[in-house]
Amino acid sequence: MKDRIKVLKKERNAIILAHNYEPPEIQDIADLCGDSLELSIKAADTDADVIVFCGVHFMAETASILSPDKKVLLPVKDAGCPMADMITPEKLKTRLAELGDLPVVTYVNSSAAVKAISTICCTSANVLSVVNSISAPEILMTPDRNLAMYAASKTNKKIHLWEGYCPFHNALTVQEVENVKKAYPEAEFIAHPECPPEIVAMADAVLSTSGMLRYAASSKNREFIIGTEVGLLYPLKKTCPDKIFYPASLRMECPEMKKIKIEDILVSLENMSGEVKVPEEIRIPALRSVQAMVDLSK
Repeated sequence: MKDRIKVLKKERNAIILAHNYEPPEIQDIADLCGDSLELSIKAADTDADVIVFCGVHFMAETASILSPDKKVLLPVKDAGCPMADMITPEKLKTRLAELGDLPVVTYVNSSAAVKAISTICCTSANVLSVVNSISAPEILMTPDRNLAMYAASKTNKKIHLWEGYCPFHNALTVQEVENVKKAYPEAEFIAHPECPPEIVAMADAVLSTSGMLRYAASSKNREFIIGTEVGLLYPLKKTCPDKIFYPASLRMECPEMKKIKIEDILVSLENMSGEVKVPEEIRIPALRSVQAMVDLSK
């Protein structure tokens, strides 16, 4: 299957992207691994005609927003994100009608339709610079309440929360972290800002997935407790083979990020199936909010 995928990639002029949470065998056959926005930006800069995105639906949509001239394939079309499903454009419009005309900062873990009615997007890596770039003293952040609370703790702005969350990051408990810290007292604890505030408060560093990879590589410490989806342990071990990584909890495993198998990639490339295409009437306003964030990051 891997050999056939290589042949098809060349025939289709395709590139395979894999999110950091994908299974090891998927990451191993990818041309690029990383977080969702990082991958979409890199893919937009390639001369590939086809993007095979191994991740979930909102990630493929983001690639389509940034690369409308490329065909974006999601090998398992129903791979989704529970957090992204916790907000709809209609609910966002209703909330804005209640709050007034506030700037909306939307996490990239959201649908293209929600991005289209947002002011600017953010990632877990750049959330603070995005929030502080807005001149208004009051904003609405969607859909992750934990990321919003983390941002609120680092700024003077008034941030209205949306009651969304990642079920796997949000489920991490203080007791679980304390147990792992007790078992590995020399290890630093790195938490993702999608974790609840009480978990973030226990962390030695609060970072995105890409931030965790960079931090572990540059740190003099040898042991780390990783407070994010367990899929990140694989690229961490590959990046830092001389260091030891412990999961904060084995319950932090997203089944949606594990749906894609190698045979799905093969079928997708053979049949050009699983296309994700954002309609222009949504893509253009969504691009404005994504591009505003990308420009700020530059």
